Order: sequence, then structure tokens, then C-alpha cells
Amino acid sequence: MQESPPETGINGASAALATFLRQHPNVLALTGAGCSTGSGIPDYRDVDGSWKHARPVLYPDFISRLEVRRRYWARSALGWPRFATARPNPAHQALAELERQGLLAGIITQNVDRLHQLAGSQAVIDLHGRLDIVRCLGCNARLPRTGWQAELDRENPGWSATLAEPAPDGDAVPAAGDDASFRVPDCRLCGGILKPDVVFYGEAVPADVTGSAESKLAAADALLVVGSSLMVYSGFRLVRAAVAAGKPVVAVNLGRTRADDLLAFHWRTDCGRTLRAVLDILAP
Repeated sequence: MQESPPETGINGASAALATFLRQHPNVLALTGAGCSTGSGIPDYRDVDGSWKHARPVLYPDFISRLEVRRRYWARSALGWPRFATARPNPAHQALAELERQGLLAGIITQNVDRLHQLAGSQAVIDLHGRLDIVRCLGCNARLPRTGWQAELDRENPGWSATLAEPAPDGDAVPAAGDDASFRVPDCRLCGGILKPDVVFYGEAVPADVTGSAESKLAAADALLVVGSSLMVYSGFRLVRAAVAAGKPVVAVNLGRTRADDLLAFHWRTDCGRTLRAVLDILAP
């Protein structure tokens, strides 16, 4: 890996990335939680790639244990209002503008916040799903999270007033309060378990989504990682696939990544400020 010297900072990183984009007219972006921290959504890991918070819920535990589902939805009910009002930040806006200018082929995002779409990006693959939809594991019915939130509030009067600290992906950590009595309704159509339409840890990415991501990568000539430590295998495997196919991979991420030894360049700078500077450099 070649890594830009720390002293180059935003100016050096943006100049180098602008050159990279000029040299590779069909760049695909792979984005992670660091892309959304500027929108007030916390990320999972520190600069060393270690967990900042408690580990997320595992899929096998969620489907097999009522107390895990109760804990998940109790915390999510507190975190959703803040998550739902998050808005795109300069990183999302810059990526959308790069796409509009024909300098970016599209985005594969590991985020579930839909902020890329809200910023105006068109060619987006939600690798890990979307948090604004709730799905029944029994009959596969889908409903908007806003309606589900209202149902949780009706079943648990007063819970929404519990003080809580924001956590990644719409989660929240209550300052106090016992979730043992939190009521989680079953699907009204079939009585099945309701789950956010996102990929939990320990759950496989749907085959059609994986196929779409692989096809998008195959058509690209380079990969740009933005705000991801690549510690989750679904993102890391795309970097490995790109390198195996002879496509250069570069990253803008404040901390280390799982793929540091595979990257052509790794600029440890703020992704929003760097990408905005790139747009200024590339402006006609």
C-alpha cells in the first residue's frame, strides 16, 4: 500500500484523489459508517478498527430469543426519531455531484440510512438493506418504519420520553429504564416476527443484492472506499475482488482499514471535506 504522508492533509489528499478520478473514468464508490457521522449518526469503530460500543445484535439471537428482540426494539424505538431526521452531509452531497458530473459510476453502501439517495445519488446499491422498512419473517410483508414506530409508541406509552444516547444505525442506549416490560407486537397478518429490513451481523446478504454489487464492480475500472474500516466481510470481499481483477482500490477513511495492505492509496482525512475539495479541483 502507498499511503499519502500525513502532512499532505486535505489539500494533498484531494489533489491526489482528483487525479485518480481523472485517470479512472468509471470509478465505483463503496461507502461505510464514516460517511454518515457528519449527519449525526455514530459509527461503530474507532481509528484502530475496534468497537466503540457494545457489539450489535446477532441475527440468530434476534430470531430465537424474545428478550433480544424486546431489547433491540426498545432501544430502536428511542433511536429512530433522531435517525429519521438525519440529513445528508457534504460527503453524501459530493458523491451525488460526482455522479451527476459523470465522474462516479455509482455507490455500493454498507449504510442503511438512505442518505445517499436523499442527497440525489441515483445508482445506489444498499448492500445491508434499509432501516426505514420493517419486514415480517413469516409472510414477508413489509411496512414503513414510521407506522411501526407509531405502533411501538401505542404499545409502550411513556417509553419515548426515556433519555438515551444515540448509537449506530438508529440504536440508542437508555440512560435508565427497564425494557423487560417493553411490548413488541407480532405481525398483524400472520403473527410472525417483525425485523428491520437490514442485514444483521451473522446474517447473509441476499443473493440478488450480492449479485448486483458484483456486477457493478465488474463494470467499474477502480474502487473508491469512503468512510469504511472494511471490518465487515461483505465490504472487504468487494475490495479483494477488485484487487484480484486488477482494479486499483483507494480509500478516504480517518482510521485504518482491514484492507490497508491491498490499497493503492489510503488518505486518512475527513471524507466530507476531502470530497468537497475534490469537486472544487475538478470544477471546469
